[in-house]
Formats: sequence, C-alpha cells, structure tokens
Amino acid sequence: MSHSVRYDCKFFLGDRPCVHGGNCEGCDHYVPMGHRIVVIKLAAAGDVLRATSILPPLKRKYPQSHITWIADAPAVPLVERNPYVDRVMPLSFETRLIVGAERFDLALSLDKDVRAAALLNELSAREKLGFGLTRCGTIEPLNEGARYDFELGLSNEKKFHENKLTYPEIFCRIAELEYAGDSYDLVLPDSSIAYARRFIEGLAPSQPLVGLNVGAGDVFANKAWTPEGFAELARLVAGKLGGTALVLGGPEDRKRALRVLELAGGAAADGGLHEILDFAAVVGTLDALVTGDTMALHIAIALRVPVVAIFGPTTPVEIGFAGPGRKVVTSAECAPCYRRSCDVAPSCMDMIGTDEVLAALETLLASE
Repeated sequence: MSHSVRYDCKFFLGDRPCVHGGNCEGCDHYVPMGHRIVVIKLAAAGDVLRATSILPPLKRKYPQSHITWIADAPAVPLVERNPYVDRVMPLSFETRLIVGAERFDLALSLDKDVRAAALLNELSAREKLGFGLTRCGTIEPLNEGARYDFELGLSNEKKFHENKLTYPEIFCRIAELEYAGDSYDLVLPDSSIAYARRFIEGLAPSQPLVGLNVGAGDVFANKAWTPEGFAELARLVAGKLGGTALVLGGPEDRKRALRVLELAGGAAADGGLHEILDFAAVVGTLDALVTGDTMALHIAIALRVPVVAIFGPTTPVEIGFAGPGRKVVTSAECAPCYRRSCDVAPSCMDMIGTDEVLAALETLLASE
C-alpha cells in the first residue's frame, strides 16, 4: 500500500488519517504541495506582521505552493492563521532539525539577522533569496533585490532621504516579486474577538473610542510621544470630542501608561494588559488609534483601524496605510536619526504639539 501514499499532499499527516479519511488511493481531495517555499522572518513582532505583505504576491507567482514561515516564538501568533501560510514554525532546535532534512524550491530570508542568515545557509533549496551569512559571520545580500535593503542599512543618506519605498515594496524587491499595493492582514481567533468585546463592554465607553498606545520600545531614543502629550490628548478626546481615550501598551510600557493615566486626571480609561492576540482584538474595536512607530501601528494597519502615526526618530516613508491613516512627523532637523540615545533638548517628540495630533485625529474621524 505504501506505493500509493501521496506524501506531497497538503492533507497528508503521516501519523494518523487526514481529514478525508487517509486512503490516498483514488482520493479526489489530493492537493499537491507544488512549489515548496520557506520564509524566514524572525523578529520583531511588528516587522514579522508587516512582512506578511509578501504573501499575496508570492501566492500569485506560485499559485500551487506550500509555504512554511519561521519566526521567533512571540511572533508566531501573528502569522499562524494567515490563509496563505501552510505551516508556521518557531525558531528552535527542533525546527532546525525538521527543515534541515527537507528540500525546498525557494528559501527566502527577509531578516538582516545572523540567526536568520545562518539558517538560510543551512537549508537545502534550489533558489535562495534575501540575506545569507558570509564565512566571516557577517550579513550579505544574495540577490539584487536584497541589495537595495542591504544598502539602506549601511547608508543614512539613502535610508533617511533617498528612499521612497514602503516596506511592503522593499520586501517584494527582496523576494523578487511584483508589488501590486498589497498590505498585510491579521486574522484573529474568535476567542480573542469575544474577549475584546467583553472588555470594551465592561468599560461602557462613550464614542468615539480612541486608543492611545503610549509605548514604542526602548531600542531607539524618543520613539514614543511624551506622556504629557498623550495625557493632554486624552483630556481633549473626553472634553472636545465627547469620547473615551483608552490608554494602551505592553508590559514594558506599564509605568508609562500609569503615568499618562495619572496626568490625564481621570480623563482616560486604563486599557490594561493583554495577550498579543487579545491586545490586537482590543485595537480592532477602536474608532481610531494614536500611536508611535511600533507594533500597535502595524496591528492597526493590518486590521484596517483608522490610525494616527507619530514619527520622531524613525522615517515615516517606510510606512504605508492600507486603511484610513494620518502621519504626524516631527519638525526636528536632526530627524530621522535612529539613535539609541539622545541628549538633544527639546527632543524630536517634544516638538510635536497636541494640536497637531488632535487635528490629524479629527480629520481621520470625520472621514469615517
């Protein structure tokens, strides 16, 4: 019987019958994997989410294909329900054993990360695109499309002033795909959607419900807008707009969120802490989100939630909106800079006034 087993069928499990009964011989549900593709994009979670913008054009180029995505464990939930992905695997020793024994038609690394590059080097594939590892242990581009992104990372002039491409366009270049305006999507489980509804109903908010995502990580200095700015905006949302400001952030942003709530003097509601998909579902209930250049921004874009994005040390050019969106960009002459530390006073974020952010928010809400 083993000769009739279709090992390359998308439904084949190997250790138990598939959903169609497991009898391969004469089965009408046979779907061959076709072009076997592995995509490596490990971190950060927001970058992994926006990298999924390559999936629609990838599927257009290879309609009969089986796509594996490898990511760091925290980012796996953001990809595992994507309808274009057949298998999502966390980067681990077990994953390396499994994919190391397989054969792929295309292996693609979107990460300028030594772990991702080393993994790509190890894989057996007819074609490799993206970033590999040299014998010196340094990153190298493997194709001309990857070279563009590689050079952006080496030249501040190119990244800050010459580049006009969004990251979905850059990812398509790396993967040698035709860009057709595709953005990225996030598919949420029903349990997270129900969780978010219960959470919001418990707040009994007045409308509009505006999320204020107050954190932006600690990699780059001044990436988040000021607590004072967020607090003043919360008061204006409550007073001028008659709505509810919901203060959001991750565990690393908790002190900052509590500071904003304190400064807002009761004008804002506490958005609390949630698991990543539950957090995304809460964002999905909002009438609008105000945030810096961080994961919450990519979640809002993926869910088509109207978003006001505030940019200080990072470049706004790389961000494209799939739904309603407005950018508020600092007037600081030294921005963008991507500095890890900064002693400039006033900072680029200090120079962004609440009136600018409120005007962008009002325009966004009026367009809905």
